[in-house]
Amino acid sequence: MTIRSVLRMGNPGLLQPSRVVTHFNNAELDQLLDDMFDTMRAQNGAGLAAPQIGVLQRVVIFGFDENPRYPDASDIPLTVLINPHIEVLSDSLQEQWEGCLSVPGMRALVPRYQHIRYSGFDQTGVRFEREVSDFHARVVQHECDHLDGILYPQRIRDMQSFGFREELESSGLLCAQPCDD
Repeated sequence: MTIRSVLRMGNPGLLQPSRVVTHFNNAELDQLLDDMFDTMRAQNGAGLAAPQIGVLQRVVIFGFDENPRYPDASDIPLTVLINPHIEVLSDSLQEQWEGCLSVPGMRALVPRYQHIRYSGFDQTGVRFEREVSDFHARVVQHECDHLDGILYPQRIRDMQSFGFREELESSGLLCAQPCDD
């Protein structure tokens, strides 16, 4: 079990585009994925992108059965998504509260497409695709943004909705959540 440090906003590595993965089903990729899952679980994350632990490869993981940071969210199957592609299926945007392991303790209302299809490869190089909506679609878009050097604060429309979770809760903007970034 290897839990890696999660880079925080301000680290220039989070703003770099990631490289396409060309070799699958090998010990190096398996170790990266094991470390990512260990790190995500230790942080109660819904997902994690390789750049968040300092690896500039187009690799994201996500999924959970239950997550204390998102108690009202529906389950998302544990997924390895390599070299992802997102296709927007509806122009409908939904603003919801987001947080990020790389921006600890903060939340903001972030617009995301509500209905998408994503495709990519699993760790053995098998291509797959899924059509998803709502929170599942939000998580995928959030994690894939990391691969292009984008953090959720760059997507915020109204900076008055961006702040520390505790301050947003005490002001009534954000309902209290049992989560600890």
